[in-house]
Amino acid sequence: MHLRPGALILVSLKLSDMPVRLSLLFSLLFFFSACTRPVTSDGKNGLDELQAAMTGSFDSSAQASSDDSYYNILLHMEPVWTDRPGKYLYVEQAVADAADKPYRQRIYGLEQKGRGFISRVYELPDPDRFIGAHEDPSRLNAISPEDLIERKGCAVYLKPDGPGIYRGSTKKKRCKSTLRGATYATSRVSITGSFVQSWDQGFNDADEQVWGATEGGYMFFKK
Repeated sequence: MHLRPGALILVSLKLSDMPVRLSLLFSLLFFFSACTRPVTSDGKNGLDELQAAMTGSFDSSAQASSDDSYYNILLHMEPVWTDRPGKYLYVEQAVADAADKPYRQRIYGLEQKGRGFISRVYELPDPDRFIGAHEDPSRLNAISPEDLIERKGCAVYLKPDGPGIYRGSTKKKRCKSTLRGATYATSRVSITGSFVQSWDQGFNDADEQVWGATEGGYMFFKK
């Protein structure tokens, strides 16, 4: 079995039962990723590189096995509408024990703005119709980008942070949410070619957190 450097760190931490802050762990993971990712030939990170880093099947099993406050979540992201203008990813998330019942289905629309990027978030019409479409993205050809519903204020703004590494977040309180008493949600994201870190949180009018992880984001390793 081949383990990436980050997975080896997680395994060793579990075996030794060392109390380690997630922020330190993430720093180590990004260090290894930066050491192993090549610099692009023109010294810039384009949409193709970002889309390639985001594409694939991921899970948080390593994190869940070392910290029982996290679930093993499956994350799938696959390009759709590749013959049309723009860059889009179909995104599906589900608890591993209920892989056929995703709790989130989205389309991400990727744009470049200067040296940064925007990942716009869209809802699907009749999402149940497209469960499992990551295995056959052509199923999304039944609809078009014009059929999507944009989640206004929920776009994630990303910037390169080293070769093959991207970090970003939503802006302030712009992403509205009514889930579990929340009034707004925030997302902080870090992306490399090996894993995605995603920290989604919901807050009420008093800025008190009402849902989402409290200690740090979910770590999704690419399979």
